[in-house]
Amino acid sequence: MRFHHYALEVKNMEESLAFYKKYLSFQEESRLSFMGEVIVFLVLGDFRLELISGRQAIDQTAHICFEVSSVLEVMNRFAEVRKIEGPYELDNGWNTVFYEGPDREIIEFLQTKLNTLG
Repeated sequence: MRFHHYALEVKNMEESLAFYKKYLSFQEESRLSFMGEVIVFLVLGDFRLELISGRQAIDQTAHICFEVSSVLEVMNRFAEVRKIEGPYELDNGWNTVFYEGPDREIIEFLQTKLNTLG
């Protein structure tokens, strides 16, 4: 398992993109739509930032994501932990599932299409 990204919910996607590109030199990696949300991944070196816009109500504004070799293995290991949502298969072939941590933090596990983790 390795760290994959940090996510922020934003009110205005284009304004947020302009800010992170101009002031922090992030580059856009990919963009997709999922369940009514616009999701943009930005990269700066090895760091990946996910910006999310389009949610009706914002309960949590951030989550931590770990890239894993198998979402199914995670689901088996986390059988006794409260699953928030998923598993989902995204347009780009990634698979994801979300769980709640002990302090109600959101933890995402992501299996990428070209995952080479062992």
